[in-house]
Amino acid sequence: MAVTPSSDLLAQLRWRYATKQFDPARPVAPATWAALEEALVLTPSSYGLQPYRFVVVTDAALKARLRPVSWNQAQITDCSHLVVFTILKGMGLPHVDRFTDRIAAVRQVPRDSLAGYRSFMVRDLVDGPRAAIIDEWATRQAYIALGNFMTAAAQLGVDTCPLEGIEPGRYDEILGLTTHATVVACAAGHRAAGDKYAALPKVRFAASELIDHR
Repeated sequence: MAVTPSSDLLAQLRWRYATKQFDPARPVAPATWAALEEALVLTPSSYGLQPYRFVVVTDAALKARLRPVSWNQAQITDCSHLVVFTILKGMGLPHVDRFTDRIAAVRQVPRDSLAGYRSFMVRDLVDGPRAAIIDEWATRQAYIALGNFMTAAAQLGVDTCPLEGIEPGRYDEILGLTTHATVVACAAGHRAAGDKYAALPKVRFAASELIDHR
């Protein structure tokens, strides 16, 4: 299996930034976008439960409706694809069972052989104390997906901008969400030539201040 050289990885991470101006005339190529959607699917999550759904918005009229409830940020309408990260509200036993069935089908094992794993998930997330904060737990899983998506996009030369400056409840209304709830969005596309932020040096604390070796 080919391995990305560390220098290439770091070069792409230094290249990326929270893009403020997208070029509406440069959509992401279909094959590239298909790979990014697969990256979303391949995102790791606690227990593998994937308590989320990704709404990909490309319709110009729909993006125009979302812009006023996104602090009127131009990235919403100018980007190629807008990904809305949503969580399954009140995730409980039905989803655990659905996931258990999926494991059995994909790995071709008897469902009974997964009883111990299922019980472990139920004790923790359905019957345990985390059940009281299950939406918060699911939100953390969605943010893992957001980070994975932005890193994958940078590797493929696609610009992104994570967007917390949105009204999640209004997103839910506009997108017709009922079982899921919006937590964050991310615009993706290609930077406009005039985006001044592209050339600014990254501002990060020194590694010695952020990484503690023990």
